[in-house]
Amino acid sequence: MNYDLYVITDSPLAGGRSHDEIVKLTIEGGADVIQLRDKACSSTELVEIGNRIRKIARKTGTTFIVNDHLNVALACDADGVHLGQGDLSVRRARKIVPKDFIIGVSVGSVSEALKAFNDGADYIAASPVFPTEQKKEAITFCGLEGVRQIRVAVDIPLVAIGGIGLHNIRDVLMTGVDGVAVISAVMAQPDISSATRELKQRIREIKIERLAQLR
Repeated sequence: MNYDLYVITDSPLAGGRSHDEIVKLTIEGGADVIQLRDKACSSTELVEIGNRIRKIARKTGTTFIVNDHLNVALACDADGVHLGQGDLSVRRARKIVPKDFIIGVSVGSVSEALKAFNDGADYIAASPVFPTEQKKEAITFCGLEGVRQIRVAVDIPLVAIGGIGLHNIRDVLMTGVDGVAVISAVMAQPDISSATRELKQRIREIKIERLAQLR
């Protein structure tokens, strides 16, 4: 699974565009993973939206993840779910999902990362790396050094999220993460597809640079 560019939907931030339209535009721009995130919709509404997104994502082989709601992810046959520290545990989730179902977890420290790893998470997201409007409740931040420490401690796919954009994406990727997850860097842009494409191209360039430095 490719985690290079992991895009999280946000309809209000995207000017009221539907999740369906957002997903089509981000996939057009080259997103590798799409996460359905909507704090206002009911579970029933999320399942309806998820069913439409699944059809769009399957046509292009794009990985489709649902934020927080395992019941919704299973009901709409998503590829996986992303859990926060206050959500259902990975161990409990693993007991009720299909064998190939993807479970991701947000972590803010090495100890949380190790727990997610030991509990059977498929990937983890260091969150938030920098201050961001999307994580107003966050009191502490990983920072680049925190992401580096998590990368050293855990050998499963790691994405970074929180305040990441073109202005700092190189610094983030140079920590060794497998990819970056973004919301505002795509959702808040007038041309979602172009913004996604520009980020994807920059990720490719930085990863080539990173590989060259290791040789």
